[in-house]
Amino acid sequence: MSTKKEILAQLTRIADTLDRIAPEDQHDIDLSTGTAFVWHAEENSLRDIPKVNHVDMGMLKGIDQVKDILIDNTMRFAKGFPANNALLWGARGMGKSSLVKAAHALINAELGDSLVLVEIHREDIPSLPDLLRILQVSDRRFILYCDDLSFDGDDDTYKSLKTVLDGGLEGRPDNVIFYATSNRRHLMRRDMIENERSTAVMPSEAIEEKVSLSDRFGLWLGFHSCSQDEYLDMIRGYVAHFSIPIEEEELKRDAIEWTRTRGSRSGRVAWQFVQELAGRTETHIK
Repeated sequence: MSTKKEILAQLTRIADTLDRIAPEDQHDIDLSTGTAFVWHAEENSLRDIPKVNHVDMGMLKGIDQVKDILIDNTMRFAKGFPANNALLWGARGMGKSSLVKAAHALINAELGDSLVLVEIHREDIPSLPDLLRILQVSDRRFILYCDDLSFDGDDDTYKSLKTVLDGGLEGRPDNVIFYATSNRRHLMRRDMIENERSTAVMPSEAIEEKVSLSDRFGLWLGFHSCSQDEYLDMIRGYVAHFSIPIEEEELKRDAIEWTRTRGSRSGRVAWQFVQELAGRTETHIK
């Protein structure tokens, strides 16, 4: 018969073995430090981002009105006052995602790293409730950010987001706000909306459920294609910031020619031209 000491030793070995083979508790995540994370749904974990890739707010040109609105909304949220979820929609390359990251950096520069940016990928939207359960126990404030959010016709992922934004028994935690960027105002293609209108027995009811998702965002901030003057102002801002040596006449001529080769004008096209210009003049821009 085994003695008490032997039984205790066996139980200890079993407990140690179970500790080694048991999966790590992914909910035990340190959110007391760090200002940016990426959510990995398959691991139920957050990965720390030591340095966020962002541009200075002053370098974002041609979007002054939406810029002021988002900064004000973000500042109120960071200070603990009521604020709205925000949908930044519109033309490609006009600084939607850049504005979110720049606002996060600006507020933290003023308030001392009190605001945390958490990026969630569009395909991970169904895991939102798990993420919110992790964030709501922290005493910090979080911007939950999804870039390039949109849904296809047979995609019911939007239901998870809809519940989090405005419905459900628990609702959205007070310390979390949701910012999303999209090229689509209603987060789905116009032709999909029109197709459902034309083929449904009750057209208004057929599209209401999907289109109403965008109504859950208190702020709709529209981004539109820029004029030539706005495009040139963006480039001048970059050139001044990085001290790129070029004469105004040459800059204007080459910048306009660059848009002709691309067939469009946008903040992204302006940045791509600046990278070309910096390489040509052997100027470091990082």
